[in-house]
Amino acid sequence: MKIFLRYFLSSLLVFCACLVLNATSYGQETETQDKQIQVVDPTERILPDDVDASQLNFDDPELRQAIDARKEAQAALQEADEAFVDAVITQIKEREATSPADTGPAFSVPTKDEAWTTFKSYMSQLWELAQSPPFLAQLTAIIAAFFLSPMIAAILRRRLFFFKAAPAEDAKFLSARKFVFRMGKFLRLLVFVALLGAAAFVLKAVGSPLGENWLVKLVQGIAVVYLLYKVIQEFIGNDLLKKLSIWIIIPVALIAVFGRFGQFTEFLEKTPVIPMDPPVTAMTLVRLALFGGLFFWLGNIGNTRGQSAIRAQEGLDLATREVVAKIFQMLLFVIVVVMVMTFAGIPLSGLVMIISAIGLGIGLGLQPVAANFVSGIIILFDRSVRKGDFVVLPDGQEGYVEAINMRSTTVETTDGKDIMVPNTTFIENTYENWTHKDPAQRYEVYFKVPYDTDIDTLEEILIPVIENYPKVLMEPEEPDLELREFGEYGIHFAIEFWVSGIDDGENKFTSDLNYLVWRTLRDNGIKMPIPRREVKNL
Repeated sequence: MKIFLRYFLSSLLVFCACLVLNATSYGQETETQDKQIQVVDPTERILPDDVDASQLNFDDPELRQAIDARKEAQAALQEADEAFVDAVITQIKEREATSPADTGPAFSVPTKDEAWTTFKSYMSQLWELAQSPPFLAQLTAIIAAFFLSPMIAAILRRRLFFFKAAPAEDAKFLSARKFVFRMGKFLRLLVFVALLGAAAFVLKAVGSPLGENWLVKLVQGIAVVYLLYKVIQEFIGNDLLKKLSIWIIIPVALIAVFGRFGQFTEFLEKTPVIPMDPPVTAMTLVRLALFGGLFFWLGNIGNTRGQSAIRAQEGLDLATREVVAKIFQMLLFVIVVVMVMTFAGIPLSGLVMIISAIGLGIGLGLQPVAANFVSGIIILFDRSVRKGDFVVLPDGQEGYVEAINMRSTTVETTDGKDIMVPNTTFIENTYENWTHKDPAQRYEVYFKVPYDTDIDTLEEILIPVIENYPKVLMEPEEPDLELREFGEYGIHFAIEFWVSGIDDGENKFTSDLNYLVWRTLRDNGIKMPIPRREVKNL
């Protein structure tokens, strides 16, 4: 409750700041109008009503002389007026420069009697309000809703099955059921808001003398704001997003409760941020944040489900599915950006500014980012690297390609570590792709036998055992035995064989065949040579 009161006070401060700004601008306009000096010519003369100007003889020397004198007097008066205005403006400027800033009308501390009189006047008005039938009817409705809401909520929990227990994992409409069950925590508050709404409608429909519902609506609005605060606390798990929602949505909701939302939005609409045609205002940025968050959230959900659906198409090979998935992701991103700008009120011509800024950024320092982006597209289309390939990088690290992203490719090593490889690595450098065209690989197992072994019988003993291993392939070559070297302590042999896959993780090809070779040699009485040294005393 303390936190909620703090948010309530912050919203009041925001509203007061808006009023102060509006009052300041109005005061400045009024002050400017008051400082304007209206000069009226006091010598303006008119002819009597019974004299017709058309009957006058303007060639008369006396009349001509009088007209000339009047013109000279008007010119002199105009010069005097201009001098008067200049003198007044100069005096005002000097006074503003030397005197302290105008702080408005001086505040006088009321006397004890004046304060007591004002206090009694306010209390008298409040007492009259408290005794009025409309106020008493609204207060009764609020108290009745407060005490009835827990009883009605308890009845609903017993009668409605989706409030009794959490839904099973295999239930239909699981997400909606879970949401409704979690909202059951606020069932009393929801019933309280509903009862207040019904009471406000009834009081307004009854008419005089009970046809007022302002107090009920005020309490209902505050209850809705509190409900919104509790829902944010319950359903938003991210701490940053939760704080942003509380500090932005709650004050705005309170402003709306006190009936100042229209003034607040008008103030935002009249506050330009980016000068363009039409200008980008503070309200435009607010709409941009709201619709941007909404559409990108929906776009993320659509992207996840869309890519899952694309990758589930067994009729397409793995590489084609990855290409289509990435194209879908890029198109969805463009659509979301256009929709956000449209709903935010930013003309699509504003994309020219954004594209220009991106072009300038690429020219100044984003060349590597652009190069990696283009390289990622090239990799997707030429299929030199695909998801699931086993690659050996230029620095010797190796692993499986897990994902090809816009900027980098994720390679998972055989010990579970992820390597983020820039896409340009696969365009500009030389690397090994063990499974590019064919997953079949050739491996070898090594062993040695003593010099007194009948090596002609080794192939007959070992090759059938190797061929019986279920993962050994007969193509492109059958397993064969090769003599590699006459060593210091024995004869070195190697058995070459082909398998499908990489010898790591689930596959233990060389380990399994080493076991087979060892057991076969042991069963046939052939021992591995042990290094021996003879020491003689001379």
